[in-house]
Amino acid sequence: MSFCFTAQICFTSLQLPHLRSSLPKTTDMSTKVAVVTGSNKGIGLAIVRALCQQHYHGDVYLTARDSGRGDEAVKSLAADGLTAKFHQLDINDEKSIVSAATFFKKTYGGVDVLINNAGIAFKDADPAPFPVQAEVTLKTNYFATRDMLTHFLPLIKSGGRVVNVSSFVGARTLNKCSAALQQRFRSDDITEEELTGLMEQFVDLAKKGEHEKGGWANTAYGTSKTGLTVLTMIHARRLTKERPHDGILVNACCPGWVRTDMAGPKAPKSPEEGAVTPVFLALLPAGATDPHGRFVSDKEVQPW
Repeated sequence: MSFCFTAQICFTSLQLPHLRSSLPKTTDMSTKVAVVTGSNKGIGLAIVRALCQQHYHGDVYLTARDSGRGDEAVKSLAADGLTAKFHQLDINDEKSIVSAATFFKKTYGGVDVLINNAGIAFKDADPAPFPVQAEVTLKTNYFATRDMLTHFLPLIKSGGRVVNVSSFVGARTLNKCSAALQQRFRSDDITEEELTGLMEQFVDLAKKGEHEKGGWANTAYGTSKTGLTVLTMIHARRLTKERPHDGILVNACCPGWVRTDMAGPKAPKSPEEGAVTPVFLALLPAGATDPHGRFVSDKEVQPW
């Protein structure tokens, strides 16, 4: 079985005082900080590079599961005159997420920009059975990213930006689902609990070979990205209600079909081109109110 991982991040639970007290304060709490998951290569690394090149006014953190690869990526940026910092983060390991969240809370008082880029996709020719692909893909692209948001959204500072890297494949997949599923995924009253239950249902039905009979499209990657985009919209509505004066913007985006280890060499876009929309959303100017809770591609809001 072979599938592609992008590097990943982890966040801290704010209910761990023993961890908070063990970390020294090393940075002025007013210093801004941007965190990019899965960023030791591919689109993630291109996002970090672009943030550094565009002189983001704060610290930019490259994160990865593997510390050695993360450090090498930071060195490669330094060789080009760009300064990024590294923190280990594996979004599939909630302890890693909690550790990272604690670090950013203690060191910076929170996070200003969070770009959830980490994700996986099986190759078309991968022999792994569909039930395995469904479980593994949803575990990272939906459930682990949801864990990231659970621990990190409370850390987002006023005026913060959250960008979830989704895909146009999620939108196409939605259109192939049953009318009932489409209605729920497009509903303004779907909750995170209901959405998560639907994602679990897809995995369970896939294990039985009954997902298409249940109204689902026959794609694990597409379903995971449908879920991530809808989760983005749910969180945007929640933040608008719970923190109406904080000016936080949360969006999902499609970087396009990009030449990476995950998408292959035939894709038309370079990683640098794939980074354009995520960085655009991360750097929306202070006071901006839109887009928020939207799906964006090529810097334009797309229908959902």
